Amino acid sequence: MRKYEEGQDRKLIQVVCNKCGRPLKLENGYLKEYCFSADTVFGYFSRKDGQNHKFDLCEDCYEKMIARFRIPVECQ
Repeated sequence: MRKYEEGQDRKLIQVVCNKCGRPLKLENGYLKEYCFSADTVFGYFSRKDGQNHKFDLCEDCYEKMIARFRIPVECQ
């Protein structure tokens, strides 16, 4: 979850992991640690047609999520 300053500048002021709730390290509007960000719009034939979902995960929560995959992520 991301929070921005109001106004034209819209400086990033906070990023919180949607899963564990931990605030991520932020300095002068820049993340100082890894953050997995998802932003998807569900299309036709889904149960969430037209909905836009956004979330952020810290690295620990990302690792826990991908550990449950039946097919591992591709690493290059």
